[in-house]
Amino acid sequence: MSATKQHPFYKMLTVLVLVLWTVAVLYPLIWTLLGALKDNQQFMLGKPWALPKFPLLWSNFTYVWETYGFGSYFLNSTIVTGASTLISLLLASTSAYILARFAFKGSGALYNLYLSAMMIPMILGLIPLFFLLNDLHLINKLFGLIVVYTASALPFGIFVLVGFFKTLPKELEEAASIDGAGYSRTYFTVMLPLAKSGLVSVGIMNALNIWNEYIMGTVFINDPSQYTLPVGIAIMQSEMQYRTEWGPLFAGLLLSMIPVIIIYVVFQRQIAEGVTAGAVK
Repeated sequence: MSATKQHPFYKMLTVLVLVLWTVAVLYPLIWTLLGALKDNQQFMLGKPWALPKFPLLWSNFTYVWETYGFGSYFLNSTIVTGASTLISLLLASTSAYILARFAFKGSGALYNLYLSAMMIPMILGLIPLFFLLNDLHLINKLFGLIVVYTASALPFGIFVLVGFFKTLPKELEEAASIDGAGYSRTYFTVMLPLAKSGLVSVGIMNALNIWNEYIMGTVFINDPSQYTLPVGIAIMQSEMQYRTEWGPLFAGLLLSMIPVIIIYVVFQRQIAEGVTAGAVK
């Protein structure tokens, strides 16, 4: 079997598949960038797939940022994503640590309850969530979105992190106890750093899901000043279709993808380590 894997044909086939996959991933990004550098005339009269003509319209980026309030959408998404991710990581890691390291009556049922929440589509809870947030006066407020996103991210985080904490040796907790460390100090100084790869993986996955979330942002936010990026882009698209401002629309789409690309580039090693460790454990 090892000889088959080393055969030149299989190596060429692997390289070809990877090259095709890379092209399939990069092509939409490149095409979006090229579209962001065109004016309306190039879209309407020229070929949409053609290269942009000089001079390149880098002003489309500043135009969409200033004219359509794109900066406000970007800031709102940053606040909601950052706060929801951090709070969900704190709550998920503490809950997962307790479920994984302490045996108590009902722990298994509680863990299964968290897992069952992953099987319920969030769209089914939109109506009761709307009335609940309305009663709490959290409609049209970013804090309301933070609460909802945090709660929706907890089941996945607990599911992944329980597996990490279960595999950590108990001798570490015993040594910390002998040194006089309590449960909280043992958790924050000993156990939590050992689950760093899992925390990074869960945090990145949740951040990307929250950054791109559209449905709940549309239902729970009706104030334009509180729009998140996906909602703002949808509003921009509906307006730009009638104004035929395709260049700024592509510029807005590209700006919304930049944070996601940066996260993947910066944390690609941690993502791979977290996924691999989670699979092994």
